Amino acid sequence: MLTKALSDLFWLRLVAMSHWASLLSTAAKVNLLVLVVSAVFSWSSLSDRVPEFALTKIEESDIKDDSGKEPITEDDADPEDLEVFYPTHQWQTIRPGQAVPAGSHVRLNLQTGEREAKLPDSENGKSDTGEERRRKRLGKVDIDSNSFTSQELKKALAKMKESEKAERKAHEEEVRKKFRPIEQLKEEFEKLNVKMETDYEIMVKLIGKFNSSASTLDEKVAALYDLEYYVHQVDNAKDFLSMGGLQLVIDGLNSTEAVLKEHAAFVLGAALSSNPKVQIEAIEGGALQKLLVILATEQPLAVKKKALFALSSMLRHFPYAQQQFLKLGGLQVLRSLFRQKGMETLHVRVVTLLYDLIVEKMLLEDSQHGDQMEEKIQQYRQVKLVPAVVEQDWCVVVSNLLAVPEHDTREKVLKTVGVLMAFCKERYRGDQALSTTLSLLRSEYEELAAQEQREGDKDGYFKELLGSVNTIIRELR
Repeated sequence: MLTKALSDLFWLRLVAMSHWASLLSTAAKVNLLVLVVSAVFSWSSLSDRVPEFALTKIEESDIKDDSGKEPITEDDADPEDLEVFYPTHQWQTIRPGQAVPAGSHVRLNLQTGEREAKLPDSENGKSDTGEERRRKRLGKVDIDSNSFTSQELKKALAKMKESEKAERKAHEEEVRKKFRPIEQLKEEFEKLNVKMETDYEIMVKLIGKFNSSASTLDEKVAALYDLEYYVHQVDNAKDFLSMGGLQLVIDGLNSTEAVLKEHAAFVLGAALSSNPKVQIEAIEGGALQKLLVILATEQPLAVKKKALFALSSMLRHFPYAQQQFLKLGGLQVLRSLFRQKGMETLHVRVVTLLYDLIVEKMLLEDSQHGDQMEEKIQQYRQVKLVPAVVEQDWCVVVSNLLAVPEHDTREKVLKTVGVLMAFCKERYRGDQALSTTLSLLRSEYEELAAQEQREGDKDGYFKELLGSVNTIIRELR
């Protein structure tokens, strides 16, 4: 209808123009003719294109196909049946039947009449590379749950499972390259006649080798050397006791071979360390007497070192053993080491042992009392160690060691003198040699402490030693 009206209006204007044409010149007539021809051609072309833009209502009967059924439009189609459109940052034509992901930019190209879409740009005008990378990781599947199909989800899940399987397989291959299977290791051990043994089984063999009359001296020493490693553990030491190995080692202290005595004492000391059950069995087995005999008689220095180590392990935190030690004249035995030549390295060990035993009792008496603790305090009260130390003039024996040049030895001696101060104060006040030694030590450590402070060490080692010396000097005034 709009086309017909336009056509009638055109022909009316054409008639009016022909009436005026008779009045124009020839040139004007020619120009007018050209204009009329162009107008006719333009309206002819417009009439062909009007249906595309015509503002007419399409009846429902006009959009049915030949079969009488309405065709399914893009919007009415099942999302699972639609082909997914994958947008990029360039405009692309949307083909009929394609599903456009949510968030895409869509436009109608007026030149081609086709719909186009692309990915949205970020606010600063640059493409969202982070979003694009995420899409690539997901296999170009839109992560919006409203815009991808169940078929795409199945494909994505299948890819994830395949990737997970591949990673697991690669990890297993890497593990196989680094480690051999246990079955292969067992076969190789069987070929080498090697059997995986427990500590208990190993100790049984070592005890048997040490106790065998067929074993050579070197084999027995090697067995003791290996046993010392195992009995350091508390449980192994208890097993060692149940096997009868402890008594064999105690008997080994009577050996005529010095090297066997040395290693037997070493194993005994390792088994006794912080192990009350073994301590009790050892003292009942006569270990204390045998150790004191070794220390009191002429023996190589190496043997006496190990015997003193075993004695210290037996006495620490065991008041009954300390009481028996005093009864057997243990302090006199240790005192004799200071008169023997070549035993200087044992002096500081003896002083350290005395310091530990005295402080151990003092700390226990100062601690909170319980039922078990009260019983232990009663045991320690029966140990008259300090009176015996004062009576046997250990005050002077200890203070004389301050003249040694080693700072480590001086540190231990200063601590012991500080502990003995409460019992030996009068003896120390009358000792002119001690007063002179303390003055020399103070001058020496003042200089060394000042040097430490210049080097930036405000709380250095020598400052601590200087503090110990000054404390003793103040108490003797």
